[in-house]
Amino acid sequence: MFDKKNYKLISSVSLLSIILSAVLAFVLLYYNVYISIVSMVLLAYILYVEYRGAKKKRTEFDKYIERLFFSVDKASGNVLPLLPIPVALMREDGNIVWYNSCFAQTFEDKKDINNVFLKYAKSKKDEKYHFRIGNKYYYMISIISKTKRRKSKDGENYYNVFIFDETDYMEISKKLVSSQPVLGYILVDNYEEALQSADDLNKPVVAAEIERRLNIWIQSMNAYIIKYANDRYIFVTQEADLKNLEENRFEILDFIRDINVGNKIPITLSIGVGADSPEFAKLNEYAVSAIDLSLGRGGDQAVVKRGEKILIYGGKTQAVEKRTKVKARVVAHAIRELIEDSSNVLLMGHNFMDFDSLGAAIGMYRCAVSFGKDAKIILDKSNPAIETLLEKIEKDEEYANPFIDVGNAKSMVNPKTLLIVVDAHRPSYLTYPELINMVDRIVVIDHHRRGKEFIDKALLIYLEPYASSTCELVTEISQYIKDKIDLKPIEAEALLAGITVDTKNFTFRTGVRTFEAASYLRRKGADTISVKMLFQNDLKSYIIKSTIVKNAEITEEGIAIAVSPDETDNVIAAQAADELLNIKGVQASFVVFKRHDDVAISGRSIGDINVQVILEKLGGGGHLTVAGAQVKKPIKNVVDDLKTAIDEYFKEGES
Repeated sequence: MFDKKNYKLISSVSLLSIILSAVLAFVLLYYNVYISIVSMVLLAYILYVEYRGAKKKRTEFDKYIERLFFSVDKASGNVLPLLPIPVALMREDGNIVWYNSCFAQTFEDKKDINNVFLKYAKSKKDEKYHFRIGNKYYYMISIISKTKRRKSKDGENYYNVFIFDETDYMEISKKLVSSQPVLGYILVDNYEEALQSADDLNKPVVAAEIERRLNIWIQSMNAYIIKYANDRYIFVTQEADLKNLEENRFEILDFIRDINVGNKIPITLSIGVGADSPEFAKLNEYAVSAIDLSLGRGGDQAVVKRGEKILIYGGKTQAVEKRTKVKARVVAHAIRELIEDSSNVLLMGHNFMDFDSLGAAIGMYRCAVSFGKDAKIILDKSNPAIETLLEKIEKDEEYANPFIDVGNAKSMVNPKTLLIVVDAHRPSYLTYPELINMVDRIVVIDHHRRGKEFIDKALLIYLEPYASSTCELVTEISQYIKDKIDLKPIEAEALLAGITVDTKNFTFRTGVRTFEAASYLRRKGADTISVKMLFQNDLKSYIIKSTIVKNAEITEEGIAIAVSPDETDNVIAAQAADELLNIKGVQASFVVFKRHDDVAISGRSIGDINVQVILEKLGGGGHLTVAGAQVKKPIKNVVDDLKTAIDEYFKEGES
């Protein structure tokens, strides 16, 4: 049988001659057998000679290639040792077989480079492999070569490794990054309130001390600051200085808060910083978004926005109440115009509605109906937290059914539909998040500190973290939205219930405006006894709450963590968290409980520990003293994550 490799070497002309000879030999067989046999013998001889010649040519060609490669290898072998870059030969296991003199001089201590080679051998062997030894940065590339074994078809792989020094490049890159511009806004949260709290002689001293401390802070870094309003500043610095600010967790917040020159109210700052962009227009966009987020979260904090990444520092103090109601009146008139220009109004709160969410929705329902608009509150299903109030509404003969499920709500949507979102600003927390994309006209009314997730397409945002509850905000809106609004007693009780729950019976986050709102609702027919009866528990619920408190674990920092039984609902968990604060030495409490498709956490604090900052690490939010989170994980993992978040909170406070 002919070797295919040798057969390919036979020229096409010779092949054609052989075929013609074979054909003639078979033709002669018809005329003369003897001549035909002789012809076939001659043909066989010709084939044999041709085969031997082709094989000889193949052998000579192989020898020529070997001599050529030997010459090249010998030449490269003479060059590699003299190359001015480190070169080494490495086995597949990472062991070095050979290296040149430059390699030996560059890496005198072979231990570090051996470790790099071992890591490289375990990696996917990318085109470039970057590594660092000491203060030097390198990258290496490799060329694979395979050696054959005499008694095996398989060979062993070797890597010709070439190493390049990129230290200069890295240093230049670092300098470019560290010198990138950074733009920031500074707002004194309570400038007017702080001045009003000081006597006339000390007012200019307070203002001057704020500027003095800001200038000291700016001079400590390579920055420039300018004042463009009494309580507003803009500053420009570099990325390197921003890194230091982040490492110090914006200590300027504490530096300003310590001002005590006659002011009776502590002074706080809101800082918004835009970074990580070479374009000043983009930096300004980031900085504006960051300062809005800082203000929306209650102030006394710094927010750094790097593209889509947001970092928050501070925010461990309570928001200061704004005594003026000018903003409430302006917002009320704006909402009135939107309602009058709408064909219908849909109201939506957060998932698993509570008294504050339901009460605020009912209050805005009455505002919309008073203008003759078709208004509906989206509520797919009730829950134990609001069941008593819903039953009371259904029994009220004068109160038309204001509720609608998600399916019917979608059919009501048209280009003129107005959606009012209450007690929430995160799309993922809403009863029906998809509705946000279906409606173009949206109003957000909320009292929670603003989180990273937000309803950006809202036409009007009324977010006031200082307020005790959303019901307080809605109560004020109802006073200004129309001269005489017909607020029914059941609606007034729903609003008062929301305020009562979120203030823990007017104990936490209660300001002057909170009592004014409660007084207005009382005049509108809200019965405090009826409101109190909404919060009553049956014996089973009371036993569950007592079990939660009994099984609580109290840490050294004074934090109580409790895991509730399976039959716990939002109301019981919240009440248990409040009850844990009555234990001596407990500064904050967290109750973890299982719901239908997730695990919820109810957090409470007496004010020294910010439960909102802790639960934000688990995707939640809220206020300094009241916060919550919803996590789709097993309950054991949620408890572990909660403990980790608490540890991080105290470590950040110490730093």
